[in-house]
Amino acid sequence: MQTFFVQIKCMLGKTYAVASALAEAEIASEIYSTAGDYDILAKFYVEKDIDIGHFVGEHVQIIPGIADTRTIITFKAF
Repeated sequence: MQTFFVQIKCMLGKTYAVASALAEAEIASEIYSTAGDYDILAKFYVEKDIDIGHFVGEHVQIIPGIADTRTIITFKAF
């Protein structure tokens, strides 16, 4: 499995709608609201053969209310 995080910047007033849509899609293992440049931090697990860029583009960035994303790919958990 590959683990990665996506920071999500939402359009004004859309954070809760985006978080709900992520939860309903059941694609993220954890979803957090955050303060700062991004509004949501979501953790994902995908199989090794899945292209993370395509996954984010096809499953995350299509959610209405998302203005921007930043993907953080991880290598090892300690």
